Amino acid sequence: MERESSSYTGTAGRNTEPASSVRKNINEDNTCVDNSHSSSRDGTCGTTDVARARWTLLRQVLRRKQVDSPEVKQVSVRRFATFDLFSRKRLLTQDPSDTSDDQWVEYRSVYFPEYSALLRDNLGPLRVNEVLNSFDNTGNVCVWPSEEVMAHYCLQKRHMFKGAVCELGGGMTCLAGLMVAICADVKEVLLSDGNEKSIQNVRGLVERNRQAGKFGSTHVSARAVRWDCESDISALEGHFDIVMCADCLFLDQYRACLVDAIRRLLQPNGMALVFAPLRGETLRLFCQLAQKAGLYVSQHQQYDAQVMDVHLKMLREGKETYDENIHYPLLITLTKGPQPVSHTQ
Repeated sequence: MERESSSYTGTAGRNTEPASSVRKNINEDNTCVDNSHSSSRDGTCGTTDVARARWTLLRQVLRRKQVDSPEVKQVSVRRFATFDLFSRKRLLTQDPSDTSDDQWVEYRSVYFPEYSALLRDNLGPLRVNEVLNSFDNTGNVCVWPSEEVMAHYCLQKRHMFKGAVCELGGGMTCLAGLMVAICADVKEVLLSDGNEKSIQNVRGLVERNRQAGKFGSTHVSARAVRWDCESDISALEGHFDIVMCADCLFLDQYRACLVDAIRRLLQPNGMALVFAPLRGETLRLFCQLAQKAGLYVSQHQQYDAQVMDVHLKMLREGKETYDENIHYPLLITLTKGPQPVSHTQ
């Protein structure tokens, strides 16, 4: 695996209200309920398959009702949640007929404040049968730090985007894909996830942001795309100039499928942007699979000044709340041919 790194100059340390995440708690009626201003996908369990381990644990708890076990308390503890790259402002509903529990918020870039997206902050209760039966519910929880960083990077590098762009595994917000649709001169953006609940929400986000005039002439759509589904991938094969995903490498059984999906979705001269923390061996294993698939792989640790400043500050001051292995996303770029250095500089 080729290792590269590039540096930037910029201003960091601005104060902003962090874009808080959402935690799932377990009620007595076996319902998993959203609570704002709480924990995120931070790997508290300390395993390589962090999200999968959490949902496996949740299944066990729901079946055994071991709500007070030490493992549950460990999963629930608040850890590092944001790089403070976006501010978060709750919006008052303008439709008096809307009686839902949905809370709309404006996520605005701190460093590029001319760009913002409207997100739905509260999806209501997530039922037990969804946890037990749906495909990968991890994206239904919040905006993960890696997604936040990828969205910021897309704003920073908005001039590199062209043609058709796809976000894979974007969860309930696809924040980075939305930001590309808002800030970049592209023809098409496809927002995708393998979970139907996520896509239902993303379609609502697309419509709300379209009504707000955020997309200009860019065609933005959302659909379910499972990396292990041949019909999903073949329908989109060779279509995209850029494919991107954030923190999608931790599920062992889908890692090879993700590599294959990226390879097949990219045009011959296309590029994939993958943001993910090390999470033990998961990132290294992904890069190995990508190389075996014939992709050119480059790894970048220093790709943005603001993100690096927060990272270094947390290493100095974060103590138990920050763990580089599970919180700091590296940037992996994948291409079908040798990579020009200019792609990430």
